[in-house]
Amino acid sequence: MPPRLIRDVIKTQTILTMLPTASVHDAARAMQASRVGAVMITERDKLVGIFTERDALFRVLAEGRNPETTLLSAAMTAAPATITPDRRLSHALHLMHDGGFRHMPVVDNDIPVGMVSIRDALGAELANFEREIEAKADLSEILG
Repeated sequence: MPPRLIRDVIKTQTILTMLPTASVHDAARAMQASRVGAVMITERDKLVGIFTERDALFRVLAEGRNPETTLLSAAMTAAPATITPDRRLSHALHLMHDGGFRHMPVVDNDIPVGMVSIRDALGAELANFEREIEAKADLSEILG
């Protein structure tokens, strides 16, 4: 299998961005509606931060902050590591592993164009795993 480029991974994505003045509550609702684990924070279309599920848990809930009044600017990771769409997914995975994070904004001249996550590495592997689980369930039914 040839190495996947990030541009191929993100080509069908609809990116989620918010302003730093949005509340954590609004971000959590937008992330839920979009079924994503992170939102890119922008000012004048340029990436300034990222807010993830972990940020919500550790920087807001665990610290007893109110999600309705806490702004993203107070809970986001400012100036996150980024990658460009012309790089290989494997490069992003190494950067995420080394940095200890699960999401990486994809930018073109500091403008967000997508997001890669650890989950993107699962592609074909995840599909195979799901097929194996279905086959196992089918076999269990047959064997009783």
